Amino acid sequence: MSSAPSPLSPFSPQADRLHLRVRVTPKASAERIGAVVADETGEGWLQVAVTAVPEGGKANKAVIALLAKRWKLPKSTLEVVRGSTDRRKVVAIADPDPDALQARLAALIA
Repeated sequence: MSSAPSPLSPFSPQADRLHLRVRVTPKASAERIGAVVADETGEGWLQVAVTAVPEGGKANKAVIALLAKRWKLPKSTLEVVRGSTDRRKVVAIADPDPDALQARLAALIA
């Protein structure tokens, strides 16, 4: 039985994927994965900074590449499923066991 995510968790397990809420800062001086912050509704968003510009999907590709590299995941398992032109995005990570993936990734961003 999986435990409920903490109020500031940026994760939301689905049937065969894990949704991750990210707040992206494009054109940053360096690429980094930051802290989890709460929005006005209390939902958690993982701060991600990329050096790419937000044109033609370049920042989205940079977010996918950064998360895949840092978390040692195949890029093909990550996809922006909501907010492709917004700073706030939802990235879906395909995995047969999203609860286990959530536990592993939560430990990496803690």
